[in-house]
Amino acid sequence: MPQISAAAYDIQYSGPVDEIAAALAFHSGDVRATIGTLLADIKFLKEQLAVTQIGMSIGFTRGWQPSFERDVVVESADAQ
Repeated sequence: MPQISAAAYDIQYSGPVDEIAAALAFHSGDVRATIGTLLADIKFLKEQLAVTQIGMSIGFTRGWQPSFERDVVVESADAQ
């Protein structure tokens, strides 16, 4: 079983999770690797959404159709 770093352990078991810190800890603080993984995840999920859209009918979802883009919400530092 793989060992997780002390930083990842602290993030995982210390209460509310800081998702950004958790993603960075997963990649041992490597920002480029973290961003690369997130971009690969986005690509994969968009491909899965495209397959789902092809395979489902409008009636199945009562008129709802998936969207490949989302509205961008910028969080200010004051909100946290």
